[in-house]
Amino acid sequence: MLKILLGKLKESLMAVLPVTLIVLVISFTPLVRFSARETVVFAVSAVFLIVGISLFNLGADLAMTPMGEHVGSGLTKSKKLKVLLSVCFVMGVLITVAEPDLSVLAEQVKAVMNNMLLIVTVGAGVGLFLVIAVLKIVFRKNLSTLLMFFYMMLFAVCAVLIENGKNDFLPLAFDSGGVTTGPITVPFIMALGVGIATTIGGRNANENSFGLIALCSIGPMIAVMALSLSAKGDLAYSLPDYSMSAATGLPLAKAVLGTLREVAVALGLIVLFFTVLQVTVLRLPKKKILQIIIGISYTLVGLVVFLTAVKVGFMPIGFRLGQEISQNNKALAVVLGFVFGMVVVLAEPAVHVLNKQVEEITGGGVTKLQMLIALSIGVGVSIGLSMLRIICGFSLLYYLIPGYLISLGLSFFVPKLYTAIAFDSGGVASGPLTSGFILPMAIGACAALAGEGSILRLAFGVVAMVAMTPLITIQVLGFKAVLSAKVRQKITMKRILAADDEQIIYFE
Repeated sequence: MLKILLGKLKESLMAVLPVTLIVLVISFTPLVRFSARETVVFAVSAVFLIVGISLFNLGADLAMTPMGEHVGSGLTKSKKLKVLLSVCFVMGVLITVAEPDLSVLAEQVKAVMNNMLLIVTVGAGVGLFLVIAVLKIVFRKNLSTLLMFFYMMLFAVCAVLIENGKNDFLPLAFDSGGVTTGPITVPFIMALGVGIATTIGGRNANENSFGLIALCSIGPMIAVMALSLSAKGDLAYSLPDYSMSAATGLPLAKAVLGTLREVAVALGLIVLFFTVLQVTVLRLPKKKILQIIIGISYTLVGLVVFLTAVKVGFMPIGFRLGQEISQNNKALAVVLGFVFGMVVVLAEPAVHVLNKQVEEITGGGVTKLQMLIALSIGVGVSIGLSMLRIICGFSLLYYLIPGYLISLGLSFFVPKLYTAIAFDSGGVASGPLTSGFILPMAIGACAALAGEGSILRLAFGVVAMVAMTPLITIQVLGFKAVLSAKVRQKITMKRILAADDEQIIYFE
């Protein structure tokens, strides 16, 4: 176990080190001035971030992934479709309601929208689309067709929202698709898909195991847009206190306890579901249950350490960077947005879970390195474009409409496995570090350039952009693989046809 943990620590160090070094290097330039206290707190937070990611990844390997696979396979083997769908719906609702990032999102709009109503509505959206995703696996339906239909529905609801003068709600609605697929739910839901697809089997079992995250990301967006139509008044936003003093001292203890409570509730709901299924359906041996209990403990501690480090060290620094760099040099803000986007995605806990699962499912056909490069480029481009949007002040739809058209169009030309992986990656890439470092950086830039009143319209939408661009980059990776295979095949055929007949041995 110690050897495995050291391996996880090494991986986490390589993931967090780039963003930490970039911030520390910038702190010694005239572009931004951090106090000694801010620099020390950020550096210490980076260390805790490494520890948190390591423990979370170890916990995901020991508990979250096996639990999801056992639940998926166990319920499928029972051959009771109604039970499978009912459990998936309730599980989707409860896990989403407990997701910490969703509570933060709901707090921003409580002035015009009941926050509990928003949370429950989003949870129902995830639950419903998780049921649709499971039905896709059971009846082996084409993911591309479903995505095409539901994204058409999404933009139809979007048009209704614009027609009713609710434009300011759009970035919030699109962001909701990213925050609901957080680090707690992603390993479990992805493994659930693997468990169901493996049990059902079939020629395309690997391909069918993906797509749950992709569909579950659409539900919240449609749900929030529909709910926004009933909201009255303007969407109010008050800028939080991002100063380092607000995150340390006594507030630090509150942050740790608050995070512990949120994570414990989220994991508790998953454990409760698993316990009921263990007693009624699964009946796993004690050795497996002990491993899962140990894994849950690692996951709990890892997530609390990770999320606290983000709140205490990374959110204040992200806000200051966005605010001061955009004031000094707008072009540099776009460049740094691209650079930070490329390195921040490396530190997202759920990304490593996805990459490992992709490599295993594809038998090494899509490696972890290929996935990381594609995700890094995609997220980097999305943050750079988001900073450009803040500077120029145009609508988020100028990016999202052509972006989704390109990504859905590519799905007709690449292997279906790449499409499923790409759309899952969009939800996974937009994790807590994106919300806790990149979003504050965008808010800081927007507050400095366009004022507090424009934050919801211009700064929000960053999570939606992070969720969209991997859809294109990973499918481009698949398109490249298809072209390379055709080129290799063509070269092989040329060599066969050009072979000298005298070298052929005839047997009489």
